[in-house]
Parts: sequence; C-alpha cells; structure tokens
Amino acid sequence: MSGPDYLGPEWVATSFALAEDDGGCPPGRPDVAVLVHERDAGRLAAESKAAALYLPGFLDTFCHVGQAAAFRALGVPLAGLDMRRCGRATRSAASRDDLRDICVREEEIGLALDRLRELGAERIVLIGHSTGGLQAALWAADHPGTVDAVVLNSPWLDHYGSRLERGPLTRAVDRLGARSPSTPISWLLPRYARSLHRDYGGEFDFDPAHKPLVVTAVRAGFFRTVRRAQARVAAGRARIDAPLLVAHSDASGHPKFPRKRELANRDCVLGVEDMKRLAPLLSPDVETLEVPGGRHDLALSERPARELYTREVTAWVARTLGL
Repeated sequence: MSGPDYLGPEWVATSFALAEDDGGCPPGRPDVAVLVHERDAGRLAAESKAAALYLPGFLDTFCHVGQAAAFRALGVPLAGLDMRRCGRATRSAASRDDLRDICVREEEIGLALDRLRELGAERIVLIGHSTGGLQAALWAADHPGTVDAVVLNSPWLDHYGSRLERGPLTRAVDRLGARSPSTPISWLLPRYARSLHRDYGGEFDFDPAHKPLVVTAVRAGFFRTVRRAQARVAAGRARIDAPLLVAHSDASGHPKFPRKRELANRDCVLGVEDMKRLAPLLSPDVETLEVPGGRHDLALSERPARELYTREVTAWVARTLGL
C-alpha cells in the first residue's frame, strides 16, 4: 500500500506486510515495514541503472532529504527503509524496537531491494547507520552479490560502555533476553535526538512519533540479539565482499551525560575507536572516512561536517559504481 509521506509532496511511502515473526510482533497487529522514496525514483533508477537504500538506526527513522538531494545530483534515487517496529513501521510505543532476532529484518531488506530493482536499478548501494549499519553489514555478508557497494555511517559494531557492561552484564542480559525479551534493561535519554530537532534548536524536522524525543526503553531481547551480532563481527564472521566504506566521527563524547558542545560535534552514542578497530574485520579492503566534528549520524551533523561527509560519500559511490 502506497501513499504520501510527511517529508513532502514529492515523497511516497509504501508499506510492506511481513510474514516472519521473531515473537515480538504485537498480538493482532502484524509487522510492517515502510519504504520511502521520491515519486520519480523510477525514472532516475531507469536512467542511471542505480539506486541507494538507507537503513536507519535504533529508535530512528528516515528523514534524510538532504542526503537524497545529494544522491539525486548523481542521478541515483535514495530510498529509506523504516524496518519493522521502528520509525514509520512502529505499531505501538510498547513494541518500538522490541526486537528478539536482528536477522528477522532481512525479510524487509530483501523486499526493499526487490522493489528498487523493479524500478530499474541494476546496481544498489546499501547504506546503514548505527544499528542499521550493523544490519547492513550482516546483510552484505550473508547475501553476497545482492548489493554492489556498502556504506556504514557510524555502525554499531560494539557496545560503547564499561568492561562490566561489555562482559558480565552482557552475559547476564543474554540470559534475561532469552527468558524475558521485552524487559527494559535501561532507558535512553532524549538529549541527542532533541539536539537534532528544530523544536529544540536543531536543524532537522522529523516526526517524534517515529524518532522519539522522550525517554525510551532499551529491552533485553534487543540488546541480546545486537550483542550476538557484534560478537560475530568481532570473530571475523561477517566478511563483506562488496566495496565497503566505513565513516565515523573523529571523537566520541560522553554516552550518558554529554555536554551541549559534545552533542554538536562528537559521536555521543558510540565509540569511534571501536569502529576503527573492527572495520578491518568486515573487509580487508575496507576504506574509512573520518569526519572531523561529526555527530553520531554523520548525515545530520552540523553543516561543515555534514557537507564533508556527503561530498566524500557521494564521490565514493560515483567512483565505485562508475557513474
């Protein structure tokens, strides 16, 4: 089912009904995913024979009209996929990102890629941010040949926390997540999300129903499946054969109590050093991009960092795809 999207009259949103279930689907409310793209994406894809698919992160949504404009200048339509239980595909606040198996989202990634091919794309760039970056890495590793290039924007390759959190607490949550996956294990404060939104002095406009500006639970089952996926990356079992670019900020801020300036020019969600350390395990030929002053979502950084990130990524995509 397709209809208009709040990003503007030139945007259309298509809902996909999903069949697979990891046990987190709200009773009587089957999961959906929502693909968002500009109305003339088919024309652009048919002309360039290329498209890009963007996977947002945890408690996130696709709102990246600036990125879409930059890709459009290449002749490449950029589509965003709000995967099940996040963004536009959230069925209820209680089920937001209540995920028990991260791999269940492969269903909607496959459907979205099929849709882009139906529009005329023969070459596809998969772009993932944060949890979406981890998701993109797993997809590319497990489905070689389905995408032609991969861009990871501040991917969540390891937990940014203390040794206690990375070790004993991870093991404890692994057991809890198997028994009681919906149990909250922590609460995410909205400081970072609010720093982005226009209503709080930021530059960007997104629907708070899709990217919450309130305290939100992190659930045991979600953390369990993410940490298991990250363990796979750390063991070198998520190798990507497609060209790979990993982009990150030049510094991390405090993940729980960042200062205002840190929110503006550092990654206050994940550890930059973790990304540097783990990126080579995804591919021996990985290329990296460090963005001075970049936020966690590099595409939503302040203007200088955002423009550098966008310029370098689009140039890399153009070279890689031969545009």
